[in-house]
Amino acid sequence: MKDTLLSPQHWDDEPFELIVSNPPYSIKWAGDENPLLINDPRFAPAGVLAPKSKADMAFIMHSLSWLASNGTAAIVCFPGIMYRGGAEQKIRKYLVDNNYIDCIIQLPSNLFFGTSIATCIMVMKKNKADNKTLFIDATSECVKVTNNNKLTPENIDRIVDVFAKHEEVEHFAHLASYEEVSGNDYNLSVSTYVEAEDTREKIDIVKLNEEIKEIVAREQVLRDEINKIIAEIEV
Repeated sequence: MKDTLLSPQHWDDEPFELIVSNPPYSIKWAGDENPLLINDPRFAPAGVLAPKSKADMAFIMHSLSWLASNGTAAIVCFPGIMYRGGAEQKIRKYLVDNNYIDCIIQLPSNLFFGTSIATCIMVMKKNKADNKTLFIDATSECVKVTNNNKLTPENIDRIVDVFAKHEEVEHFAHLASYEEVSGNDYNLSVSTYVEAEDTREKIDIVKLNEEIKEIVAREQVLRDEINKIIAEIEV
């Protein structure tokens, strides 16, 4: 896969209208050790290279470069690239400022063979009709199969349906404006934008307070009865 970054193929075939990619997570690459890479037309537009120890953003910039003006790219990503600082944040800024990020989908954990982390999908387009980014929290859209999680056709249909409609769904999807994303320092983590549902038991404070008063009152009655018994014994 590193050959993709250093010796890319398909120069005669690009651009592509559809790109689906699952690049390796956080592998090492030449990065700024190779002075030629910053002038590579795939990486130069961002003005910075992905870190030498984490090539994730280099794969994303490669896919973006190969993407047609009317195309869509869906890339499975390591979640750390959505919030880490430094060069990765600068590349996220480039992607958001140029309106390439269409959607971020947070997937359940234990979904892929060989890793238990909850990965995500970055969807990129070059011809967006607005400057908003959809964030989908699909961490609960799965069924458990032995020790792994699996997306059922129903899970996939729900994710695809919300993605296609680009609609707000409480605790599931949020359509964020450019100002909202840039105001969050270009953090693209879904949890920053989609509020998780609070499944904790809701407590009625007024009712609880009345129950406490009743307990205290019963306790006082019991103490009075005990005091009477003690008084009789002492006599």
